[in-house]
Amino acid sequence: MATATYPPPPPYYRLYKDYLQNPKSAPEPPPPIEGTYVCFGGNYTTDDVLPSLEEQGVRQLYPTGPNIDFKKELRSLNRELQLHILELADVLVERPSQYARRVEDISLIFKNLHHLLNSLRPHQARATLIHILELQIQSRKQAVEDIKRRREEAQKLLKESLTLTTLEGEYGIHKLV
Repeated sequence: MATATYPPPPPYYRLYKDYLQNPKSAPEPPPPIEGTYVCFGGNYTTDDVLPSLEEQGVRQLYPTGPNIDFKKELRSLNRELQLHILELADVLVERPSQYARRVEDISLIFKNLHHLLNSLRPHQARATLIHILELQIQSRKQAVEDIKRRREEAQKLLKESLTLTTLEGEYGIHKLV
């Protein structure tokens, strides 16, 4: 019984047989998916929205609203996390059977920290993009300045060579090479 090492290619490869002669002969790519779709049995959406903690069934420990002081809230959650970890250590030493509630509290604090940090992702992406664009502008300005400097050097060399050729022509001076 003979078996193939590799499976045969998918049948749609035939759609691209004339691609080298005529690149426009290939079919158009499918349109982007919009809305919800199913992938590996899970429902996903193309809307890039961070679900609220209430939608996830998690109690929110920081205030809601558009004017959240992220720095203050992150510091407060961090301090609360440190306190709960110390309490967990104390409970594990004195009453080991009662650790579950402390672990749930720590889990809640971590979920709130992660949600707060994830809500900062768009700001981080925007700041990163601005930084990259500023670096590109700076490098392009340096390239333009370098081109200008080299152009001036070339013009200077051309003027020098032009004056030398005019002097050679007027006085009959020839360089011996």
